[in-house]
Amino acid sequence: PSSNRNVMILLSYLWLLALIPLVVEKEDREVQWHAKNGLVLTVAELIFWVSFQIVTFMLGSFLGCIIAIFAPLVALGLVILHIFAIVKGINGQRLIVPGLSQYADKF
Repeated sequence: PSSNRNVMILLSYLWLLALIPLVVEKEDREVQWHAKNGLVLTVAELIFWVSFQIVTFMLGSFLGCIIAIFAPLVALGLVILHIFAIVKGINGQRLIVPGLSQYADKF
């Protein structure tokens, strides 16, 4: 393992900053996996937020506003997910997100 493995794992779960460990640490397979997993999470979040905005807009002002109240809670949950992934990664473990983490192994 490289001397800056923990920093690279931290960057892996900070949305688009996951590209840095993906490019810099090509020999470290563990960092590569975390970077790919972080990118998969980023793409999934982006798809979720775009879909959430479309649904909120389509429901109109009243229902859309009621649903939009939950957006900060969802965002907080996603930030907690990233923090949990960082902590597990630094401790030498992997956070497997069902339905998403399998794509980290595919590319």
